[in-house]
Amino acid sequence: LYDTGEFAGHMDRAIERAEWKAFPQRLEQSKVAGRIRGIGMATYIEACAFPGSEPAFVELNGDGTVTLKIGTQTNGQGHATAYAQFLSEKLDLPIEKIHVRQGDTDDLKAGGGTGGSRSIPLGGVSASRAGEDLANKIRRIAADELEASASDIELSGGVARIVGTDRAIDFAGVARAAKTPDDLKGFGEFVQDECTYPNGTHICEVEIDPDTGATEILRYTIVDDFGVTVNPILLAGQVHGGVVQGIGQALTENTVYSEDGQLLTASFMDYAMPRADNFPFFHFETRNVPSTTNALGIKGAGEAGTIGATPAALNAVTDALWRAYGIRHIEMPATPARIWAAIRDASPK
Repeated sequence: LYDTGEFAGHMDRAIERAEWKAFPQRLEQSKVAGRIRGIGMATYIEACAFPGSEPAFVELNGDGTVTLKIGTQTNGQGHATAYAQFLSEKLDLPIEKIHVRQGDTDDLKAGGGTGGSRSIPLGGVSASRAGEDLANKIRRIAADELEASASDIELSGGVARIVGTDRAIDFAGVARAAKTPDDLKGFGEFVQDECTYPNGTHICEVEIDPDTGATEILRYTIVDDFGVTVNPILLAGQVHGGVVQGIGQALTENTVYSEDGQLLTASFMDYAMPRADNFPFFHFETRNVPSTTNALGIKGAGEAGTIGATPAALNAVTDALWRAYGIRHIEMPATPARIWAAIRDASPK
């Protein structure tokens, strides 16, 4: 049961941004150059952040820094930056003073791990709540030290201050003033009962040299709905990397074994890993509709690039082959050799 989304909206925006209506003119330009051209689309929706939770534990250290402990584990997504953002917002503490420790069984009894775009939708919300819990404890300790009400204490740049005065105590001083270790620990756990549903549209445009079967990606357009964006730079990086992985699966990457089971593509001399010069600059934008199943409206984004890219790329290749030669199907990966063979075996329309 999908909670929110503007599915026709992101598809229409992607079509507009990809200049689909002008494709026939670009097709004619390719014909003049002796090449064939195709355009392909894929719209997707996925289920993420499955029901459950990812508790977060945060602690104020003696030097005024803060440590977050959580059961996920980064694979390069930038979790430490995103988690630190949530804590920085609640504690008004510079990100460089926040340490993130993930997936350490010396620290945690249990953790759900990373997968299904659950780290930020679940763990991020828990980190935010843990930061708020610690912020309230810091205010109470500071209020006792400054002889004020906790409601009159503001946190700013690692200092607890009585609002409107210069009377303050830094976080290191708060740590020294704590009566028990638990006074310096915050906890947060967001339990989600339903999945989130990221969705979007990918449009790929390709040109193929019929004499060699080589495919060039000329344009790539992405319009996604990820609910609420936490960090636009991290998000774009995840989407770009996912698109490259998805297109690699569609056009180049192939694991080949001999008849007796010997792996023939065991090194990058033989295995066609996608590289930067295989791709144009991507156009990426969001058309976000906040999730109603997530406390902060976040839907997740980890796998999105791969889901949209593979069918969009293959649809573009197939479209080009169909327009020129009536070819309806080609197996993945659509390598130059496979495309050349398919053209050789077909007759022009």
